[in-house]
Amino acid sequence: MGRSPCCEKAHTNKGAWTKEEDDRLIAYIRAHGEGCWRSLPKAAGLLRCGKSCRLRWINYLRPDLKRGNFTEEEDELIIKLHSLLGFF
Repeated sequence: MGRSPCCEKAHTNKGAWTKEEDDRLIAYIRAHGEGCWRSLPKAAGLLRCGKSCRLRWINYLRPDLKRGNFTEEEDELIIKLHSLLGFF
């Protein structure tokens, strides 16, 4: 039983995403928002599975995603909270 596979394995791309695929995913989500990830690839014209699209968006393409080192203020906050709360 369980869920049916999210994609047909024979008709999906695997491996690195291209700039064009990223652009299609970004454009689709800007126009329609995040929604049903299982139907998104077909609607956006991508040959990827829904899980791959979701992970690409969440981990790499979201506009509010912050990468890089902590700021000086963030470092100070971490040290302060660690001294107050300890390490869990």
